[in-house]
Amino acid sequence: MNETKQDILLEAQGINRIYCQGKEELRVLKDINLQIERKQITSIVGPSGAGKSTLMHILGGLDRPDKGRVFFAGQDMYELSDNKLSRLRNQKIGFVFQFYYLLPEFSALENVILPGLIARKKKQELEKKGLGLLRDVGLEERVSHRPSELSGGEQQRVAIARAMINEPEIILCDEPTGNLDSDNSRRIMDLIKDLNKKNKQTFVLVTHEEQTAACANRTVQIVDGEIK
Repeated sequence: MNETKQDILLEAQGINRIYCQGKEELRVLKDINLQIERKQITSIVGPSGAGKSTLMHILGGLDRPDKGRVFFAGQDMYELSDNKLSRLRNQKIGFVFQFYYLLPEFSALENVILPGLIARKKKQELEKKGLGLLRDVGLEERVSHRPSELSGGEQQRVAIARAMINEPEIILCDEPTGNLDSDNSRRIMDLIKDLNKKNKQTFVLVTHEEQTAACANRTVQIVDGEIK
């Protein structure tokens, strides 16, 4: 089936990223072209050091490419001012990372609603929505628990609920099962598939794990900074 412009939510054109190591240049990404289709789960796979996380950071507006363009719903992200790019990241893009990045002094619910508070939404409405999201991820009994009181799988589910609080159009997941055992990995992937089906949410999964990648509608392989 041919994709139309309306089908494409995120598009990278000619992305290059170079890091300097002393006098040497390390070309991490080499002329990457990639389209992410709406309402689909796309996995980006490859070995450690292939450039997967760097690409995800550029797709999510966290790191600028040295060359190339990234379009979000037709808008060139890196032509936006820093403030507008920050607003786009906060409101349109959700992030899930391997190491969760939950604030230890906050409860599960407080961690979930934080991006909504940053977007200046009403706390009472956010708490109601956050409770619903924690229920969706199976943590309705753990809303008051702090991260230290949660298992790794539970912390990752909190992170997924947090990524969804602002109803982003896309959720970027960097090694979402990388710190989990096989049972919890399977639960997290089942959850992502359920959320994709229920909410028509677009997901991009960066992973080196075949089992995780197999859950996607489409798999893209990156080796030595190039898509194969």
